[in-house]
Amino acid sequence: MLDVLLTVAGLLALGVAVLFRRIQSAPLSGPLLALLTGILFGPEVLRVIDLPTVLDAHRELHEFSRLLLAVSVMAVALRYPIHDVRALARPVSVLLVVAMLGMALLTTALSAAVLGVGLGAAALLGAALCPTDPVLASSVVTGDPAEKSVTARTRQLLSLESGANDGLALPLVLAAVAIAGTLSGTDALLESLWQVLGAVALGVVAGALGGRVLRAAEARRDVEAGPLLVYTLLLALSVLGASGLLRTDGVLAVFVSGLAFNATSSVSERADENKNDEAVNRFLVLPLFVVFGAMIPWSEWGELGWSGLLLVAGVLLLRRLPVLLALKRPLSLGWRDAVFLGWFGPIGVSALFYLTMEAHRLGVDPTVLAAGTLVVAASTVVHGATTATGLTLYRKAGERGGERTEAAG
Repeated sequence: MLDVLLTVAGLLALGVAVLFRRIQSAPLSGPLLALLTGILFGPEVLRVIDLPTVLDAHRELHEFSRLLLAVSVMAVALRYPIHDVRALARPVSVLLVVAMLGMALLTTALSAAVLGVGLGAAALLGAALCPTDPVLASSVVTGDPAEKSVTARTRQLLSLESGANDGLALPLVLAAVAIAGTLSGTDALLESLWQVLGAVALGVVAGALGGRVLRAAEARRDVEAGPLLVYTLLLALSVLGASGLLRTDGVLAVFVSGLAFNATSSVSERADENKNDEAVNRFLVLPLFVVFGAMIPWSEWGELGWSGLLLVAGVLLLRRLPVLLALKRPLSLGWRDAVFLGWFGPIGVSALFYLTMEAHRLGVDPTVLAAGTLVVAASTVVHGATTATGLTLYRKAGERGGERTEAAG
């Protein structure tokens, strides 16, 4: 089965690479094509990739998404010069604290109202679906169409939010686990403090040490010149493994280590190479979405009925957009930027990561996993299909308002 999966995902990646420019200008995205490929070759259609549903193989999907998130948030941490990151500390903090909490509460309320589930199940959905996914968001912040259309500040805000909130959603998930399960509030608080603070400490030390060691080795010519991706990938995997041993928040630790590495290494001097590394990372997501497409729980989706479709519509329209519009002034956003950021807050790999984590800790709740994966698939389709149109509308709105796009940032 692994050979079949590698063949299908590899051929898809080659096709996406060859037709990348055309895909960028079409209502498509790499993850969307991968999801459709997984459905086509999965057990419900061609039966080439015969995998169990996510309800039966949630642990494997969790580990797969954990590895991909580590690579993705490392790329986000290295995407912009560190002085740009520092300049956005205040608005990013607002997004991470106020906006993320607002999205979790709104999604919890929608889940309870639409699905008719109890507070525990609704809270699990609210916490798992609140993070903005860095993998799906990359299509609207990287590449020529995005850089020529969207202002540098808006792209940076979305990137940094999506990189940081994947790890910082963990306290909300643990609070939901406490509501839904046997974990006490005190235990959830203590675990959250250890996981978050331990992750920050580990990330700072590992990233700063890695950056200084690499710079010193380059100065002494003890290391051969090579792609930056090699060093950052090794750093991400090392920090992810260490965080697992220490039982800290691995995704957050990797993101913080990337920021520390960014501040202490030669990454800012290798901007062109970093763009190549971004391109490589863009293709690493494809196998996961092929697997996800082949693991869709169709039967459980069908049991949701119209409630599932109402939840999808409610989450896509009400989870994020009203929150960003309400925070327009604190975030110093114009209307077009607030609407753009409010719409493009996709739900993807990070949601799969937390949904499968909840299933591991509490046991599988078919309604939670089915509803959560349905929203993830819908976000992949809808946000992937609207990226090209969204970038065009954003650019035209700026032209009508006489605004310039600071694409160079």
